[in-house]
Amino acid sequence: MSASNQAAAELSEPGIEPSEQDGQQALPEIDWDALPDAVRARLAELAADALNTLSRVDVPQGVRPVAKFAPAKRAKLGAASLVSGLRDSAPFRLAVLRWVQQNRADLLTEQADSVTTAVAAVLRGDAAADSAVGKVARHAADAQLRHERDAAVLRSEKLEQELATLRAELEQERQATQEVKAEREEELDRLRKRLREQGVKLRQAKDTAESANEELERAQRDTAASLAAAVAERDRERERAELEAVKARRAIADAESARQSAKEARQADEVRLSLLVDTLDGAVSGLRRELVLGNTGPRPADMVRGATAAQGAGTQVQDPAALDRLLALPTVHVVVDGYNVTKTGYPELALSNQRDRLVQQMAVLAARTGAEVTVVFDGAGVVAVPTATPRGVRVLFSDPGVLADDVIRALVSAEPEGRPVVVVTSDRAVADSVRRRGAHPVPSAVLLARIGRS
Repeated sequence: MSASNQAAAELSEPGIEPSEQDGQQALPEIDWDALPDAVRARLAELAADALNTLSRVDVPQGVRPVAKFAPAKRAKLGAASLVSGLRDSAPFRLAVLRWVQQNRADLLTEQADSVTTAVAAVLRGDAAADSAVGKVARHAADAQLRHERDAAVLRSEKLEQELATLRAELEQERQATQEVKAEREEELDRLRKRLREQGVKLRQAKDTAESANEELERAQRDTAASLAAAVAERDRERERAELEAVKARRAIADAESARQSAKEARQADEVRLSLLVDTLDGAVSGLRRELVLGNTGPRPADMVRGATAAQGAGTQVQDPAALDRLLALPTVHVVVDGYNVTKTGYPELALSNQRDRLVQQMAVLAARTGAEVTVVFDGAGVVAVPTATPRGVRVLFSDPGVLADDVIRALVSAEPEGRPVVVVTSDRAVADSVRRRGAHPVPSAVLLARIGRS
């Protein structure tokens, strides 16, 4: 006996309506692919619930993997396999129907809903299965149409509410516009009235102004004549006063210049004479190594123009032995080319540190020898001139446009003949020019070697 006839025979048992008689009547054709989603879901749910109670023989090969799923997930994850097994395997369908009759008999009553009725008809293979399935499909379609109709009604009601709101807002805006328009018209009427009033006042003021202008013109003509005469007389008096003032200023300037020139010449002569007397006195008295020059008056180097005095501070070092003989001379004046010495001895330092170090070294030298010491730096690029004053050292910065070399030459030229002057520099041009003026040039390396020999 074939599997189909055997299934039909089993369906002929009590309580089950057979879909075939003696293997001759064929089961009704059901379009399983067209089953509504509700029917497919209910079939998958019943098959999943019955799966654990069925024998392995009744379960198709394609459905067996679904039995490994968790019971709660079988209907959802294995729905396609379960429905395909019900469609393709009559024994599986019969076994599920038996399980339903035994465990869910309420699904086979006449009071069951349309979905349950369609599921039972499909499982039994009733001739009315297509009608039941179609009824479910129609119900689903009707439900979808009702849902869409309700949604459309809700959208329509929402649009009607929005339209009513917009109409109300539009009416409010229209009323507000009318109110603003009325206010603007009232304001315009007030402005027109004020404009007419202002026009009347303007015409009156214009007439008054024309009368005043005529009076003013007459007064101006009279005043202009008197003013012209007064201005002419004032200009003549001013010219005479300016001429007298120019003559007076010129006389005062000439007198001041003469007094200043006489004063400077007298001071220079007095300083030169005083220094020469000190030099002669030192020569007569013998070698004095620790002579301390007084600060009773200016020195010739203080009167040289083209440089600005400044002072700094530094550290104590030893004196060079090569300079001892020159520094032992009475009233000796040591002039130092500042940057020439510092850039030879310690060029790695910043310029301000170079200046401080050299000035301190020369202060020690002046204190030990009694020599007058003047250090000259190039003033270009110096932001701020130092304010501290080291004792025994004069620090000069050349003025803008003046070279430090020219200041050194001027210092040597300012000294009287007979006074010993020592110029420390490695600049050949400066050394040659001061040698011709009677000074003793000393290379910078000699001074640095003597300092470093301590």
